[in-house]
Amino acid sequence: MNDSVLQSFGNKIRLLRKVANLSQEKVADLTGFHRTYIGMIERGERNVSLKNLKRFANAFNITLESLMKDVQ
Repeated sequence: MNDSVLQSFGNKIRLLRKVANLSQEKVADLTGFHRTYIGMIERGERNVSLKNLKRFANAFNITLESLMKDVQ
């Protein structure tokens, strides 16, 4: 898999988090993930599973389609 898609998704998560004025720790609480995992995703270091994508969408109260929009 191209690492640029991981970077693009990480940037999207960071943007959503900042727009919602949430800390990585709060996103971790909302998703059930560890804070360090959130950081690794934001840096493009982790490949997120489909189940985990849904957890992020739920945490930000958006659809999977919205979550993935503009991720390249």
